Amino acid sequence: MEAAREINLRAFPEESEEKPDLVVLSHLRWDWVWQRPQHLISRLGRGRRTWFVEEPILADVSHPELRHVNVGEVERVWLDVPRDWPETVFEERVVEAYSKLLPDLLGHAASGSVVWLYSPLALELAETLRPRQLIYDVMDDLSAFSYSNPRLPLMQREALRQADVVFAGGNSLYRMAVAARGSESTHLFPSGVETEHYAKSRSSRRSRDRQAAGYVGVLDERLDWSLIAEMAAALPDWDINLIGPMIKVDPTSLPKQPNLHYLGMQPYEKLPELMVDLDVALMPFALNEATRSISPTKTLEYLVAGLPVVSTRVADVVADTLNNRIRRIDRQGIVTTIAGDGEPGFSGDGGQASAAQLFQPGAVTVDTRGNFIFSDTLNNRVRQFRLLGS
Repeated sequence: MEAAREINLRAFPEESEEKPDLVVLSHLRWDWVWQRPQHLISRLGRGRRTWFVEEPILADVSHPELRHVNVGEVERVWLDVPRDWPETVFEERVVEAYSKLLPDLLGHAASGSVVWLYSPLALELAETLRPRQLIYDVMDDLSAFSYSNPRLPLMQREALRQADVVFAGGNSLYRMAVAARGSESTHLFPSGVETEHYAKSRSSRRSRDRQAAGYVGVLDERLDWSLIAEMAAALPDWDINLIGPMIKVDPTSLPKQPNLHYLGMQPYEKLPELMVDLDVALMPFALNEATRSISPTKTLEYLVAGLPVVSTRVADVVADTLNNRIRRIDRQGIVTTIAGDGEPGFSGDGGQASAAQLFQPGAVTVDTRGNFIFSDTLNNRVRQFRLLGS
């Protein structure tokens, strides 16, 4: 986008005003796992023309064909492409095909709409739409995934640089975005949770013969599969339920134990019912590049469902970075500040941890004696506070 283009911060005006058309470019499919894009766009799409444009699908066609289907207030759009195409991402041929076929579907929205970007690889397609405003919603650091497209790091930097507005789904993603483009028009926008949906689990608890722990989400390289296998072996009297689709992992390489159950992808509507049968919710993430910036929405979903949560040391789960605090959530969902007074700065060595000044803490870990060690990021220090709070 031209740097001089006027930024329209009222892309989403009041109810009484005309709502501009919205074109979403996404690497995730609308009918896949119901998560941040579907939650946001299904709401933003109310009362406006909205298209959700996906990556292409290999099909029995001789040339690219545009498909679309209405899903509520959103029009889901994709390309069927020949099976001999090497890639099904927003690469050059896909952009060219969409550029030719989309205008007839979009009509006057083919130029001057708000374009909402999830895949940085779709940046070139976004440019062909000449948007009135380009919004980049960063929900993952896609370039950190081991099977990522080699163009992703460059395109991600370009998308961060060119977007008029950037939303980041977690603290680590926000820091990445600010480092790339500065803080102006860059906003921390954590995912929320549909409390009424998941709270059904609280009132539906039932007794069972065996206890169960479970993970609900995508089964991919971000999970610590060795840890999951060790946990299943150490808890033979527990069932370990893994609920979600497998993506970019070889099913034959995954652990197989009598008490380890792969329940597959489940409808969003059924998740509270499945959580009823859990005693503990798991976030068994590996600590690797793919999870460095992860900000799992399931933290909130588990807590609203009334489940205690056991997690590996994922930074965004254990630090309230931009409030300059480190906070703890107990099994009843009660939040307690255990370090930091909320004011950015540096003070408190040798004193009470809750009275200390921190400056964007993160990367919290716990040593063998139960002491907390964390990165006090903008103070350029690694600090520790003892179990007793100093």
